[in-house]
Amino acid sequence: MACTVKSNCCKKDFLFDSNDLITCQTGGDGLFKTGCGGVTHIWTTKDGKVDILTFEDGKTLTYVKSKMGYPALYPFVPARIEKPVKAVLMDLDGTSVRSEAFWIWIIEQTTARLLNNPKFELCHEDLPFVSGHSVSEHLKYCIHKYCPSKTVEQARVHYFDITHEQMRLILEGKGKKNAFQPTEGLKDFLLTLKSKGIKIGLVTSGLYEKAWPEILDAFRQLDMGDPADFYDAIITAGYAIRKGQPGTLGELEPKPHPWLYAETARVGLGIDFADRHSVVGIEDSGAGVLSIRLAGFACLGLADGNIIQSGTKAFCSHYCDTLHEMLPMIL
Repeated sequence: MACTVKSNCCKKDFLFDSNDLITCQTGGDGLFKTGCGGVTHIWTTKDGKVDILTFEDGKTLTYVKSKMGYPALYPFVPARIEKPVKAVLMDLDGTSVRSEAFWIWIIEQTTARLLNNPKFELCHEDLPFVSGHSVSEHLKYCIHKYCPSKTVEQARVHYFDITHEQMRLILEGKGKKNAFQPTEGLKDFLLTLKSKGIKIGLVTSGLYEKAWPEILDAFRQLDMGDPADFYDAIITAGYAIRKGQPGTLGELEPKPHPWLYAETARVGLGIDFADRHSVVGIEDSGAGVLSIRLAGFACLGLADGNIIQSGTKAFCSHYCDTLHEMLPMIL
């Protein structure tokens, strides 16, 4: 069934479609059980990364699991799209720029170094676990499967060495060919939103040193100038913690946690939570969809990511094949 609640203005607010989720008897790493403590239903996504819990008093909570040992509980609130839309928040990887294959390749190269095996390749079954979440979670998965004697800290050293070198080469017009390609229709989509006075925020779980070369390269290809001048706000996961250097938050609270999208809207664009229905988020990953929804915004899902595989289509207000298809829902 589709779970909805009635709003004060007599419009139906979308919560989620439970038909796309898996019913469970226990959830939250065993903290909750159906029929106990007021819990009425427990669902989990197909990838098992997030549990949804409903209670007798009407509240709904989301339990976000963590391979790093820091799970979190968030209230899950209804969302709808109220026009005129004030802002559109867009993911970077997979939504604005096609780069997932490149970053999976970086994870693969990192694992190869840990194994001291330059011929190492990831398997197809690994793909859902090395995209859409934090770098540390991707590395944690590979270590557990391929090199359990290694640590995340060791892997991160290799990862950032490889990334730093590749980003330098790409900014110089060298490096891996076709690493970052603008999503089909991106330029027309962005310019259409701009022409309507809609604010645009770019949101990514990627570190700044990864994200900036991506969008800069894409804007160069589209002849759109400086992305820092075009976007009304850009939020990344900041800077990596390295020995002898200060870092910023970015590894334990990325998507599917709500903070990147929440900060872009509230701090970056100055939109109050009470006006959240005038904000629309666009994502191609399951983690991103949940991040948007946990921040309180309606989500438009873009095909070609892992939304279907992760089971998070249940949280999308609409699911589209292209950015162009989304314009009628926004304008």
